[in-house]
Amino acid sequence: MKTDIEIAQAAKMRPVIEIANKAGIDEKYVEQYGKYKAKIDLSVMNDTQKPDGKLVLVAAITPTPAGEGKTTTTIGLADGLARIGKRVVTALREPSLGPVFGIKGGAAGGGYAQVVPMEDINLHFTGDFHAIGAANNLLAAMLDNHIHQGNALGIDTRRITWKRCVDMNDRQLRNVVDGLGGRINGVPREDGFDITVASEIMAVLCLSLSIDDLKDRLNRIIVAYNFYGQPVTAGQLKAAGAMAALLKDAVKPNLVQTLEGTPALVHGGPFANIAHGCNSVTATRLALKLGDYAVTEAGFGADLGAEKFLDIKCRAAGLTPSAVVIVATVRALKMHGGLAKTELANENLTALEKGMPNLLRHVSNIKNVFGLPSVVAVNRFPTDTDAEIELIIEKCRALGVNVVLSTVWADGGAGGEALAREVVRLCEEEKGSFKFCYDLEDGIEEKVRKIVTKVYGGTDVSFTPAASKQIAELTALGYGGLPVCVAKTQYSFSDDPTKLGAPDGFTVTVKNVKISAGAGFIVVLTGDIMTMPGLPKSPAAEKIDVSSDGIITGLF
Repeated sequence: MKTDIEIAQAAKMRPVIEIANKAGIDEKYVEQYGKYKAKIDLSVMNDTQKPDGKLVLVAAITPTPAGEGKTTTTIGLADGLARIGKRVVTALREPSLGPVFGIKGGAAGGGYAQVVPMEDINLHFTGDFHAIGAANNLLAAMLDNHIHQGNALGIDTRRITWKRCVDMNDRQLRNVVDGLGGRINGVPREDGFDITVASEIMAVLCLSLSIDDLKDRLNRIIVAYNFYGQPVTAGQLKAAGAMAALLKDAVKPNLVQTLEGTPALVHGGPFANIAHGCNSVTATRLALKLGDYAVTEAGFGADLGAEKFLDIKCRAAGLTPSAVVIVATVRALKMHGGLAKTELANENLTALEKGMPNLLRHVSNIKNVFGLPSVVAVNRFPTDTDAEIELIIEKCRALGVNVVLSTVWADGGAGGEALAREVVRLCEEEKGSFKFCYDLEDGIEEKVRKIVTKVYGGTDVSFTPAASKQIAELTALGYGGLPVCVAKTQYSFSDDPTKLGAPDGFTVTVKNVKISAGAGFIVVLTGDIMTMPGLPKSPAAEKIDVSSDGIITGLF
């Protein structure tokens, strides 16, 4: 059986200019990065008269270590739509180097449903993440330089909220003390690093509509508080212009292709816990302008990724999805039914049936909370038995749940044709009535309570005294009308990763609340969310190598 990278390297890619032409992009808007990658100038949207296509969101059940294949399904669906004669563009997130070298490996799809050149996309790509890291660290340097040069803004060094970042899993950098070595080397203080995808600048870039909007958002970023408890912003440090200069190319969407030559915009990748976990607004809007169908995805399970896509991204960008695909696997549902990862290769209909409520709650949320039509895509793995596949389909149909088998990992676009036809039917025939989970006029506590009770299936929310104080402060500062971004474990509807399936009767505890003023949302932390991951005992990096002729191996 070929590995993902072997399949990708065997593919015959088309020059990116051909892909741009296929997508309807004039060559004057294409900035090539070699033969197979390009950035697309944002002015193309002003010159495109075609009405927007249909927006299709791909989400998934609650993630497990067994994997769900959401990106693979997104790519396979796009290829399936192309195979049945539809004009389609897919919009995806860029992978982070942390997971690539850590535990997950690459994030460019899998099997015969991939975007290529997969090695470039998974590694340096077009340099977007490096630009974001440089802008983040420029702001950190200007912050500490301001303090060193006299601290005219009265910044309280005990209340600095801005961290440095690097796009690598490095637990050693989570907590550091810097500025040591005497007066000329800065002011000693406690500091730390986030992984680049957790930087607020990543979320800012992904939600910006233009360069001007980018600069406005950068100006609003809060980096610290002064001795009077007032926020200090990047604008006050006069950093936004230089940061925007570093990001002027990173803000442009990247054009690549699937294995079957379908145009793909791969751009941005904010952390799906402390941020909204979707590709950039500019890439999604461009995909809608270019295609009759735009297929995109949201991070983690539908309770996190889809909720944030719908309540934050769609609200900010004025987007309305036409249909939602919920990806499920036999393996993951068996884990939700109590089966250990080591036992997943064995047929177990009892565990599979016990795990079904997790899928059904996600389906119910999309229909009843957000008012959108959906279809379940059962992403088939080689170890799945016919009896297991039939059980999922039978149970779904008995409950009136729309379900289609997907074999895109093994068969590429051909394995996604049935799913594509159903998505087209949903978009054309089943008009949804899209609504948000909460209103912006709701207080911060009420917004969180609505998400917990309506989407997670919990009973109530408990706010620690620290969180309640933070909510009061943010409301007093005028931030109470922003959407909320709940940071919790991705492995459960609850804030307890051990509660699998579809738990109920639980209370979610909010420990901390902070503001991402540039991104434009409030982050609600329900547990110990790690913004700088560490490498596992046997990191994926140990298996990656490059030959004397430049061929990379071991990359997933």
